[in-house]
Amino acid sequence: MRTRGGRPAGRHARGRRSGSGTAGPGAIRRLAFVGVAISAITFGAPVIRATADPKPSLKELTAQVENLYTEIETLSEQYNGERVRLKAAERSADLAKKNLAKSEAELEVRRQKASALAQHSYMTNGLGNALVLIDSDADPRRYLDQASTTYALELQQSQEVAEVTKAMDAAARARESASARQAEVKKLLSGLDSRRDKITKLIKKTESSLYRQVSQTIGRETRTRTSFPVIGDGKAAQAARWALRQQLKPYVWGAEGPGSFDCSGLVMAAYQSVGISLPHYTGDQWTAGTHIPRDQLRPGDLVFFYSDLHHVGIYIGNGYMIHAPQTGDVVHIAKIAGRPFAGAVRVAD
Repeated sequence: MRTRGGRPAGRHARGRRSGSGTAGPGAIRRLAFVGVAISAITFGAPVIRATADPKPSLKELTAQVENLYTEIETLSEQYNGERVRLKAAERSADLAKKNLAKSEAELEVRRQKASALAQHSYMTNGLGNALVLIDSDADPRRYLDQASTTYALELQQSQEVAEVTKAMDAAARARESASARQAEVKKLLSGLDSRRDKITKLIKKTESSLYRQVSQTIGRETRTRTSFPVIGDGKAAQAARWALRQQLKPYVWGAEGPGSFDCSGLVMAAYQSVGISLPHYTGDQWTAGTHIPRDQLRPGDLVFFYSDLHHVGIYIGNGYMIHAPQTGDVVHIAKIAGRPFAGAVRVAD
């Protein structure tokens, strides 16, 4: 059947249906896919929130600062200990050098005497081949072991040749000792540099904006000079009174006066003022006198804290001490109570 326009009626009808607002099956499937994709993007993706890390509380900052100060003082005393060992190693190295020079000089004298003996023997048709040994760096014992002639046996029995052998052995030992001492000094110097760098970095950290305000508030009340009567006339009491006169001078790690101190530096300087020499290191100060119980403390006794003995003060009486506490603080009087007491040492009466 045809219409007036000559077009088949069925085709025309289909054309009207496809042009209407009703979607076909293919369109519906496409729309469904788009919807699922949007849902996946909207709801399937993880939710990212821009949240900042929580700032540490004042309590947490206080603990961090105190830990920094403890670490600095611990490292400082380790540094002081290495300095003491370095001085001892340097003294040993100097002594080893002197011994080496003495041994080599003695060896040369012995060689000259033995050479003169060999020349005399040669002139008298005796020990001429001894010159091969005496005038060279050959090992005399190896030479003698290989020798089988009569003159070699005579040479072996010669006192002068025996003295040369002895002097050569002494010189060899002196060289080894000097080399070992120099290596020890070099190693200690390297350790000091490394520890110094670490302490400097930690101090810079305490001075950062994050910690500066806390450092100024925790345990940093305004220090004042306090008069404290010290009982006794002995050297220990005199050392305690000298330390009291250093009040308000700043703590500086590794310092031993006169303008600043660390804890063991203050102790060393105080006893040096009364003619008693102590090393600048808590570990050695711990062994510098007689250990006494806490209830027998007298002014001038050394009081130590922490299991590793990294802090020391000078007892002044009535439960108080004078000490150089830590970075950022000054020499002042403080109570012993409330601190991790490790023990006490009496250096002098």
